[in-house]
Parts: sequence; structure tokens; C-alpha cells
Amino acid sequence: MLMTTGYALLTPGGKLEPWTFPRRDLRDDDVRIRITYCGVCHSDLDAIEHATEVLVPGHEFTGEVLAVGPAVTALAVGDPVAVGNIVDSCGVCAACLDEEETYCLEFPTLTYGGVDRVDGTPRYGAYSREMVVRDRFVYPLPDGLDPAGVAPLMCAGVTVWQPLNRLGVGPGTRVGVVGLGGLGHLAVKFAKALGASVAVFTTSSAKAPLALELGADEVVVSTSDDDMASHAHAFDVIIDTASAPHDITPYVLTLDFDGTICMLGIPPRYDVDSMALLRGRRRLTASGSAGVRDTREMLAFAGRHGITADVEVLPAARVQEALDRLARNEARWRFVLDLSLR
Repeated sequence: MLMTTGYALLTPGGKLEPWTFPRRDLRDDDVRIRITYCGVCHSDLDAIEHATEVLVPGHEFTGEVLAVGPAVTALAVGDPVAVGNIVDSCGVCAACLDEEETYCLEFPTLTYGGVDRVDGTPRYGAYSREMVVRDRFVYPLPDGLDPAGVAPLMCAGVTVWQPLNRLGVGPGTRVGVVGLGGLGHLAVKFAKALGASVAVFTTSSAKAPLALELGADEVVVSTSDDDMASHAHAFDVIIDTASAPHDITPYVLTLDFDGTICMLGIPPRYDVDSMALLRGRRRLTASGSAGVRDTREMLAFAGRHGITADVEVLPAARVQEALDRLARNEARWRFVLDLSLR
């Protein structure tokens, strides 16, 4: 087996530290990747907080192909590639056959956490120098895009892309974005590139300049009753990226007739006034990550429109700093670890 190095939580409740561990030998349809950049996602913080065994986080990364199995034909040694948070699935259920692997009936194999579906070995993530991934879930890096900025597209980017694309956002669509973080800033970029008008909901008017710099057309202060009331029936689609539990009702009331609010933050339950949904035939839905088809389409769209995440790149050795600052909400808008440095 290949031995690699990375940053692991070795003791629950501890800090990440350097660790050497094995990667599996190549199967026929495997790709071995030298990781260069890995995004630091808020879900990494949650995984670390709740870990009960050794954990190597990291599920949105870019890198270079080092080796391929004999059945791999679409990728070659030296190719720049990107990988997201799904690295395998059953491949035979209706969802997988429709390239909707997020909804695999056997549950998809995630980039870290859980076990490999073939040999049962633990899945360790991309805060590491190398990884082995089934070729179906390895994507060519679009030409001309900064690989550090592409890494967060593989989780945050595709998570906002899927509902925007599936809900038909385009010219003439009015989109609201709740939350201006790793997900929210990419929702603004993708919605604008699709041709929509975009407003950002924020709890403080101090964030307005940041939202406008990203391309938002306006900012709605959600703590202002007057501001929210003046935007009644103003939106066709709202993308809610806030991860903490919150009352959805005020945002639902800004939806127009047949409008949809899509929840990307997944708290234990949603708090909403049912009558707010009933009036105006509004819809509440949820989404998270995406399968192969949506990821492929997202990368192609990002390549055509030059979309990447706004990132602060830190040497991988400063991973704990990145996590601590993310916990303090200091990211603008995504931390990325540079794993190319020795």
C-alpha cells in the first residue's frame, strides 16, 4: 500500500497534527492524485467536533494525476483534476444511474468519514498529500481557472449550483441569497452569471459593501422590518445558506407567487409558518452537494464564466489556524490549504 502524510485528529477533542497513514493500492478504475489545494469547509469543523475516532478531514480539492488503473481511459498522468465530497456510490440504483449519486439508495461513499465500500477500510480525507479515488468521481480542471479557487467549487460551488440550475434561474429571475459566507458568495457569483438579479439578505448593513463587491444588485437588511416589508413578493428564488437554526418565515414572505426557498444549511428542523407557504403557493425545499452530472455541468459553466471562490490560501501546516479562524467567522470567503509545500 502507498503511505502518505496528512493532518489528522488523533484524539477526540484535540487538535489536528501531522500523521502518516496508508492509501489503498490502485484498483482497475482508480486514480491516484497528488493533492495541491484543499478547501476548509464548515462541515469539517462539525466532523472534528463530533469525531470519536481518527479523522483526516478535507473533501474539496484539486491536484494532479500521478497514476491510473488499467481501466481508466479519460484521465492520464499529469492531468490537473478536481474532486468533491463523493468518491463512490453503488452505481446501480435509480439515483446513481441518473448521475444523482447524492441520493444513492445505499448512501454514497464520502471523501472522508465512514469506510470504503469495497474493502471496508477507513476513508481519510484530503488534508493530505495524496489520495486514491474512483475515476468516475475525478473531474478535469477547467482551463484557465486558479486551482486554489476551484477547490471550494467542489463542495460549496456545486451545492449552490444545483438548486440554481434545477430551479431554472436565468435572465429575469429574481434571486435572494441568505448568508454571505463560503456558500453565499458563490451563490451570488453563479446567479449573476446565469443572468439573474441578485439581492443579499444580511443582518447588518455593514456587510453591504462586501455583497455589492461580489456583484449583488442590492442588499436587504433582514433585521429591519421596514426593509423586509418593502421586499414582499420580490423574489422568485431564495437560496438560504445559513447553517444555524432560524425562522424561515420572514424570508418566505419575500417570495412571489410560486416562488421557492431552498435550504442549504441543514439544521435538525426548519421553523416556518405554514400559512406563509400557503399564501402565494410558495415552496420550501432543501439540497446538499450534487452528483456527477451537476458537478460536471458546474465546472463547465465556471470555466466559461471564469468563476472561482474568493479564497485565502494558507500553508497546510497552518491548518489549525484555518479551522480556528473559520470557527470565528473570519473567512472571506473560504480558507484553502496549500498542500504542495513540503
